[in-house]
Amino acid sequence: MRILDGLGVPYEVRTYDVDPNDLAAETVAAKIGMPPEQVFKTLVARGDRNGVCLAAIPGSSLLDLKALAQAAGDRKTDTVSLAEVQPLTGYIRGGVTALGCKKDYPVYIDETAQLWDVISISAGQRGIQLIIEPEAYRTAVNGVYAAIAKDK
Repeated sequence: MRILDGLGVPYEVRTYDVDPNDLAAETVAAKIGMPPEQVFKTLVARGDRNGVCLAAIPGSSLLDLKALAQAAGDRKTDTVSLAEVQPLTGYIRGGVTALGCKKDYPVYIDETAQLWDVISISAGQRGIQLIIEPEAYRTAVNGVYAAIAKDK
């Protein structure tokens, strides 16, 4: 939130009760009163050429690893192990965000974000979501829109 405040980016904060046994984006969406397609989850991936990157996709979707690889200029990508998430990002599962990450990783945002007036994205802590305009989020994280999500 400090980053967005510093950039003068407007946002809304929505909090919810966390169930550590159910961190699914669909559950978060229900708790904050938004459709899962509008609640974006941030996944950490690693490409064979360009290394670690972040992918923000709708909560109702799966990450298309081939599409992410193409967007990132890699031959192939895969999500990192859960054990690597916190050392790489500084965030725990269910609280990963591209805002304020340990390093300035490339960020790929599924192009469907542009269909919404606002999207929800983690604030970097379980139980806190930011409601933000997609373009403001893209600018804040220096992200790139790409078709990186696929149906479950």
